[in-house]
Amino acid sequence: MVRISNYITMFTQLRKNTNYSINYSKNDTLKSVPINPDFNLVNLLRKRAINQPQQTAYTFLENGETELINLTYQDLDLEAKNLAAKLQALKFRGERALLLYPPGVEFISAFFGCLYAGVIPVPLYPPKRNQNLSRLQSVIANAEAKLALTTELVLENIEKHFNSTPDLAALTWLTTDNDQENLVHQWHLPEISADAIAFLQYTSGSTGNPKGVMVSHGNLIHNERMVQQAFGHTEQTIFVGWLPLFHDMGLIGNVLQPLYLGIPCILMSPVDFLQKPYRWLKAISDYRATTSGGPNFAYDLCVNKITDEQIQTLDLSSWEVAFNGAEPIRAETLEKFAQKFSPCGFRKEAFYPCYGMAEATLFITGGVSSEPPMVKTVDEKALAENRVVEVVKEQNQAQSITLVGCGRQWLGQIVKIVDPQTLTECNNNQVGEIWVSGDSVAKGYWRELQKTKATFEAYLSDTHKGPFLRTGDLGFFSTEGELFVTGRLKDVIIIRGRNHYPQDIEITVEECHEAIVNHRSAAFTVQVEGKEQLVITAELERRYHKRRQQPSQVPPHPERRKGDRRQESEDPGFEVTPTPSQPPIFDEIISSIKRAVCHHHGLQVHRIILLRVGTIPKTSSGKIQRYACREGLFDHSLNVVYDSKP
Repeated sequence: MVRISNYITMFTQLRKNTNYSINYSKNDTLKSVPINPDFNLVNLLRKRAINQPQQTAYTFLENGETELINLTYQDLDLEAKNLAAKLQALKFRGERALLLYPPGVEFISAFFGCLYAGVIPVPLYPPKRNQNLSRLQSVIANAEAKLALTTELVLENIEKHFNSTPDLAALTWLTTDNDQENLVHQWHLPEISADAIAFLQYTSGSTGNPKGVMVSHGNLIHNERMVQQAFGHTEQTIFVGWLPLFHDMGLIGNVLQPLYLGIPCILMSPVDFLQKPYRWLKAISDYRATTSGGPNFAYDLCVNKITDEQIQTLDLSSWEVAFNGAEPIRAETLEKFAQKFSPCGFRKEAFYPCYGMAEATLFITGGVSSEPPMVKTVDEKALAENRVVEVVKEQNQAQSITLVGCGRQWLGQIVKIVDPQTLTECNNNQVGEIWVSGDSVAKGYWRELQKTKATFEAYLSDTHKGPFLRTGDLGFFSTEGELFVTGRLKDVIIIRGRNHYPQDIEITVEECHEAIVNHRSAAFTVQVEGKEQLVITAELERRYHKRRQQPSQVPPHPERRKGDRRQESEDPGFEVTPTPSQPPIFDEIISSIKRAVCHHHGLQVHRIILLRVGTIPKTSSGKIQRYACREGLFDHSLNVVYDSKP
């Protein structure tokens, strides 16, 4: 291991360091030369540092409540140059650098330090104590990383694994959180084209091993311009965000979009939000934020956790864009959230459902920010046959499903619905695979030529138009031109010739019994004697073993509501210790799941595996890995509490 530590200051000390002299007319030739911010992110930040040096760029809230750090554009520019000068002196240009940081502005400075040096950053979440490092090792191998940037505390934890993981020990480790060394004047501007790779965004791995998406400077600039137009952002926009910065929505949405606009963003840790969702809405209220959002579960969490007394302290009237993406968007969630928080000024029209993915940089489609979301109730049986038939919501609810639209195309980007078998374009109200073409589509997967060709170089079979990005997602365009996303192509369950969306089955499972943890189940199929059979894995509530000692007096779960798929922080689970005088409760749970799935979906469940809390395979961004659940079933790696297999 090569370790170089203590070379960049603590953020609070850096802003007091009188050794930094700021003389752009001498040290930065851009004083008299117009900067084109459309060229790359380095030019964009340098422009902000010259024209808005004292503008606060990022504020980080300690515990989600108290201002800990205020970082101006001038501060960020200096810190980026200081780190970049170090990286340039060490001859790391063109290399890949892992960014392993806890939530905070240290990550932002390190990200731009890499860009300023011509180094390709690879954002990752630092491994937790005693966490399996296989994913980190696979990223190191694929990216052929030579160095890693982090903090002293994180490195201290990782060093414990060096003996067992020589690939980690072989990296050059640089810590960036406690030195006052000034190398700003040694920095020199690297040549950066719009096609140059800005960073590698490793996919969440919800359908396979993580792959490094090559996102260029041009991709980012185009996507930020598209977000600006679609969201209706201006110089008066104010951001509040809690999303993980290593994830595309947190980095490109909450960090780079404010930079593109030249406006402030208030950040907090995802853990602080998950522990107390009130902190998110309180920050929006206090800072008069106009844009903030997250996946659907975040809104569910607010509905279920924020009290009426807390609502009285909130003013959400400034909230203009409440974006919702990254997982299935539920109409019921939008309705409940709007109803609960309307007394403190929230407007339903502020909801902004959108669709995107890392392979398209981030944003693909979204609506008009001044209009309410488009919702359609469709016949579930017809949808299983890839047809869209609208029904009256109040009629035959058991055979219908309500979908939320994800907007339309923006800024010249082309989105098509394509039959995945014939590779021809579908008509409106016909379900197919979502294909995308435009300047936001990334360059491909790092060191994965075959996967790049299969995913990024698709052509329509009849017109030969292309290339398109095959998203792997299913959806349709309505007659109004609105995109509706219905599920993942690889995850669709096909039994007896009918399509079933696993997320719909999982919601049914989680609503059928109070012992099932929300957002912690997976539905998939296995072959049994040549036939596809449905298997379900689901976690049990960690508090449930305490209540089950008196089953006749089990009260309704105080925070359980239909449609609630909240995502909680991991917990240690529980030990199941049935006694001879009490029959196991598992038969009751299994029966409830089988009845519900049969009633709502007409399916027989072949096998149900109940898991210890916090153990179901998930991606780094919290998505359930159905393929990993299937593999865990076969290799016996699941942490099983009870298995219904005879």
